[in-house]
Amino acid sequence: MTPERSERLISVLNKRQANLTVVLEDVQDPHNISAVMRTCDAVGIQDIYVITTKAPRHKKWGHRSSSTAERWLTTHQFDDAAACMAALRERYDKILTTHLADDAKSLYDIDFTGSVALVFGNEQNGVSDGVRALADGNFIIPQMGIIKSLNISVACAVSIYEALRQKMQAGHYEQTGLPEKRYKELLTDWGFKEDDL
Repeated sequence: MTPERSERLISVLNKRQANLTVVLEDVQDPHNISAVMRTCDAVGIQDIYVITTKAPRHKKWGHRSSSTAERWLTTHQFDDAAACMAALRERYDKILTTHLADDAKSLYDIDFTGSVALVFGNEQNGVSDGVRALADGNFIIPQMGIIKSLNISVACAVSIYEALRQKMQAGHYEQTGLPEKRYKELLTDWGFKEDDL
């Protein structure tokens, strides 16, 4: 590994955020999933969760949309939504779903300086009732138009860039956001050897 590549990868890894994740429930279009992956990589999310209860697990994502972002992310796939939610509970303090409910809070009222998992549902039906029942609440992205929905990859991008904004203001990107053990595991996963460090 060249010194330049090593420096670039370490710089990226130093900005990864362990306390923010995205969950995709039964998203059908692999290009939407890969577009979400690309945005997650851009804001420093390392772990994403993909629930597939209505179709077989995805083997490939839309390659053009992701620009190989999946190579640098850790994707956790579940075919049981409750198992995924239980895994999220072990790592994140709040689980919020996108859903147009009377009690939904605005995206801009979420405190992203804490530990948060954001759940996005599929293109037709949104987040399932079962997953919403296991979450801590719902959020919406304020919209002023007639059509009250966004493409899932756009909704995700808007949401996690608000998280990035808050995290930048709180100084989260100025310090390593991953636990030391996880940091070292990712160094190995990304191709580092002892003599690279």
